[in-house]
Amino acid sequence: MPLKTTKRKAAGAKRAGKAPTTQAGAYVGEQLHKAKRGRGRAKSRKQAVAIGLSQARRAGVKVPKKGASRGKGASRGRKAARKRTA
Repeated sequence: MPLKTTKRKAAGAKRAGKAPTTQAGAYVGEQLHKAKRGRGRAKSRKQAVAIGLSQARRAGVKVPKKGASRGKGASRGRKAARKRTA
């Protein structure tokens, strides 16, 4: 469960018009801090980030899903460029 200060930081970032990833940063930072001290549920940094993002989503922050920003990466690679020019 996120701390009150974490919720307050995220709410302040939202009021300031910051991006959802910045808002979620408060939750991720808290989980990384807990993991470093051996207090949280995370076994690794990656897991701590995942838990933090999950908590942010539960709190209402509209964080995009993993891979959502990648878009049309495969169609812009070298092979696709060769096919277009050939």
